[in-house]
Amino acid sequence: MKQKTWPSQSRTSPFSALPLSKPHQISKPHNPKSFIFNHPIIPHLISSPSEHHHQHRDFSSLPYDLLNKVASGFSQRDLNAASLVCKSWNDGLRPMREAMLLLRWGKRFKHGRAGVRANLDKALDSFLKGAARGSSLAMVDAGLVYWEMGKREEGVSLYRKAAELGDPAGQCNLALAYLQADFANPKEAVKLLLQSASAGHVRAQYQLALCLHHGRGIARNIQEAAKWYLRAAEGGYVRAMYNVSLCYSVGEGFAKSHPQAKKWMRRAADHGHGKAQFEHGLNLFSEGDLSKAVVYLELASRAGETGASHVKDVIIQQLSAASRERAMRLAENWRALPSSR
Repeated sequence: MKQKTWPSQSRTSPFSALPLSKPHQISKPHNPKSFIFNHPIIPHLISSPSEHHHQHRDFSSLPYDLLNKVASGFSQRDLNAASLVCKSWNDGLRPMREAMLLLRWGKRFKHGRAGVRANLDKALDSFLKGAARGSSLAMVDAGLVYWEMGKREEGVSLYRKAAELGDPAGQCNLALAYLQADFANPKEAVKLLLQSASAGHVRAQYQLALCLHHGRGIARNIQEAAKWYLRAAEGGYVRAMYNVSLCYSVGEGFAKSHPQAKKWMRRAADHGHGKAQFEHGLNLFSEGDLSKAVVYLELASRAGETGASHVKDVIIQQLSAASRERAMRLAENWRALPSSR
């Protein structure tokens, strides 16, 4: 597995930086009325002091511009649920439904999915049209395309618009831009990361941990960094799993614990982290489990860890032909566990 980093990886620390990935999506309710009643913003906007019961709320009174602002980061299912609340909302949310369709086509053009040939220009056009209709999800995707095309100013502008709408992915991506030399503003980056991380965005949790660990934009605090690494790791972020293992291994942020270090190293390895596969393979070798060690070292070698191949070749000489064949077959059929990267 090729492991790219964005921003660029530090050469002075084993704690690495992360790439951007897909925009954050909020939870998917099953009941549209239940979703509206439980939304943290909408009930306050449509209630008056005399209205104490759900049935007395006038959903149609919410202005369309405010309605669309609240719905800017909705997933397709949330948007469909909100559109069923009343006819006024169904009419008012039409631009957002159009934006979701454009977003879907943009992803098809970007990745060459659903029988569509990949075309980055068409993808950007679809994302921009979705963004123009108010979708913060489309703003983030359009910003990412601009960033990948080298048009960073345009990308940052879209990230900023999404962040202002409260989109956690927009906040995270804008923060990452502010950690770059061209847009350096580490203190503002930390503020944005904290907002996004507090909303449960695992990429932001990891990047916030990095800032705390290295004292970038905020006072260095290893204990707080370890806590955010752990939250991101529990949320399925692979590099966070690896860093949690390192924290336990060297006793930074957590009390030193070989069992915990080993547990998180294996989790990172099973989710496809090349360095973790190498180190877990070495651990297995030291414990005498040669066959499993060969499997992980082979995986690490395929992930680009050059040192793993040499160690694997040494171990293989100690295995029978049947054990070698079985280990290589396991490596060939291995698939990484799903993760949020």
